[in-house]
Amino acid sequence: MILYLYYPFLRNIYNSFMKIRGLGTGAKGVNEPFYENYVKLFTDSSMRTAVGNTFIMMGVTIVFQVGIALLLALLVDNISKGQQFFRTVYFFPIVISATALGLMFNLVFLYDTGMLNQLRLSLGASELVDFKDEAHALFTLMVPVVWQYIGFYFVIIVTGLNNISADLYEAAAIDGASGIQRVWHITVPLLHNVLCTCLTLAITGALKVFDLPWVMFPNGMPVETTWLTGTYMYFQTFNAKDVDYASAIAIAIVVLGVVISQLANAIFKEKDY
Repeated sequence: MILYLYYPFLRNIYNSFMKIRGLGTGAKGVNEPFYENYVKLFTDSSMRTAVGNTFIMMGVTIVFQVGIALLLALLVDNISKGQQFFRTVYFFPIVISATALGLMFNLVFLYDTGMLNQLRLSLGASELVDFKDEAHALFTLMVPVVWQYIGFYFVIIVTGLNNISADLYEAAAIDGASGIQRVWHITVPLLHNVLCTCLTLAITGALKVFDLPWVMFPNGMPVETTWLTGTYMYFQTFNAKDVDYASAIAIAIVVLGVVISQLANAIFKEKDY
């Protein structure tokens, strides 16, 4: 832990104050002023775009990733046959490489020969849609990310459902509760702690998402509108060679993660049953 986590983290803080203009190269003194990179964080328009898009990603993951995962888990939990099949199918995207998924969705959203535009043309559409233009880029970026991680939260929620005693449902059915009433008054309250965990993971995970968005929208394309905190940090490190500024971005990501996770824990407080 000291070697691979704490030392690199502390070294990264140190690097954020130094002048490093190449990956693997030594520092050429201290920045003037030493806090130059942290001032730049607040004046960099691309960084503002990255933080804004990341917050949008957080909202999308909460509503759609966790929301759809909850819906699918409830549906699967209420069938008597095929549960294992659906668990495998819904979890499967998690085990696929994010790079492979990015390439696949690039083919789906291609302008002229992409699957989605071909489908639209076959249904009577008269014009092709560029799903990677400025108007559609964020939507195109977030759909694959949401799709990939639904299965992750699905498995967590299904595990929580398995820990709810069937006797509670039987007692509610005897009392005349409908299926929706049993879900609302028994399932959801008893899944509270599980949902809190999922929501916290979704929020913090949005800060770190990198690989799939970078494959689909490298360098913030189009016109630097699709930056996320993770992709922008990578760009500054490997493309712009501004290693010390990338270190400052990494520190900002950690601080945001800690603050937002604490807020999430305060809002989504776990309960004792």
